[in-house]
Amino acid sequence: MWQVKVASTEFPHRLGTAKVTLTTGDGQPLANTSLSVAQVDHDFLFGNIGFDLLDYAGGTDTSAATARLAEDYLAVFNAVTLPFYLGRFEAVRGQPDTARLLAAARWFVDRGVTVKGHPLVWHTSQPAWLTDLPTPEVGQVLRQRIQREVGGFAGVIDWWDAINELVIMPVFTAEANGVTRLAWAKGRLAMARLAFGEAKAANPEARLLINDFDLSSAYECLIEGLLAAGLPIEAIGLQTHMHQGFKGEDYLIDKVEKFARYGRPLHFTETSLVSGHLMPPDIVDLNDFQVADWPSTPAGEERQAEEMVRHYRCLLAQPAVEAITYWGLSDQGAWLGAPVGLIRRDGTPKPSYDALKSLIKGDWWVARQAGATDAAGQFELTGFRGRYAVTVAGQRQIVHLGADSDIAVAVV
Repeated sequence: MWQVKVASTEFPHRLGTAKVTLTTGDGQPLANTSLSVAQVDHDFLFGNIGFDLLDYAGGTDTSAATARLAEDYLAVFNAVTLPFYLGRFEAVRGQPDTARLLAAARWFVDRGVTVKGHPLVWHTSQPAWLTDLPTPEVGQVLRQRIQREVGGFAGVIDWWDAINELVIMPVFTAEANGVTRLAWAKGRLAMARLAFGEAKAANPEARLLINDFDLSSAYECLIEGLLAAGLPIEAIGLQTHMHQGFKGEDYLIDKVEKFARYGRPLHFTETSLVSGHLMPPDIVDLNDFQVADWPSTPAGEERQAEEMVRHYRCLLAQPAVEAITYWGLSDQGAWLGAPVGLIRRDGTPKPSYDALKSLIKGDWWVARQAGATDAAGQFELTGFRGRYAVTVAGQRQIVHLGADSDIAVAVV
């Protein structure tokens, strides 16, 4: 029997093996028939932020540079996080940026990319008009905002970071905002109930995350309480911005083990690795480190590429991890001005981009392979779980390879 195999089998828990049977429309086996097989997508979510591509995806940025950036994105990633920070999305009350975000989201969906909105409730990046409202009205605005976004984008965006950084939310002091005031008055459980409850009511199919940078026992206790209260937490989001250096495999494995015990898939929602000088280790709040220029360097780029491979290999080895979102495609406009992107400011790819692509679309990918069925019309497929194209006589059929199971394909 002809066998189709993935390049690397180092993560057996990510693989599926299936006996594929090709038949005619009336069920007769297609014996000794030439065909080709090629992977078209991963089940695992390899994501990045799509902030750089909003206007291009919406049709208002037609520059060649952004078009190349879009090609680079689609050549590697199958998931995207789009920005719904209320301070930007509705800077003027009653004028949400719905049309632009919806156009961008549809552009990604049309290209097979899973879209997540980030975030529905957060205390940072809030509009001034919300801060000035009485506390009860802040709560009402948040409810209406969640209903509007989750309901209005249903079917296009079904993944949402329902609430962001809830651990610190009631005691956040860096800037005045109405959300912190509401969280202090109502408590963390009430804020989570607001976010998750309204989102599920607006779209029962929504898949909702809690997301935080505080991966201490405080987050563990919070999650335990929210799950005990019956909140529909679909996945647990773990932020790993590493502007001060790669935290290492032991750190990552420790976090996976601590949060996997809650029985929810883990999403590493915000990962960043620097390709220039590192932020000083004494900085507690990353936002406090502000420099006029933070360049990418040749030595830093080589370090970033090596750490990128270590980071992704380590997390792919953990069965509880379902998604990794890297926080920056390009250095242009990157958070804190840090050179964390995979693409330089001049549009050329860094070694980290090539290294990550060689994993996702190389070692962990089934490139096009040609062969033939046996006398029973069968062949065997082994690869990373996801979607595959089976092409016979010019006809292309998409099949899903999950856990070990047989697949039947009728070729009409």
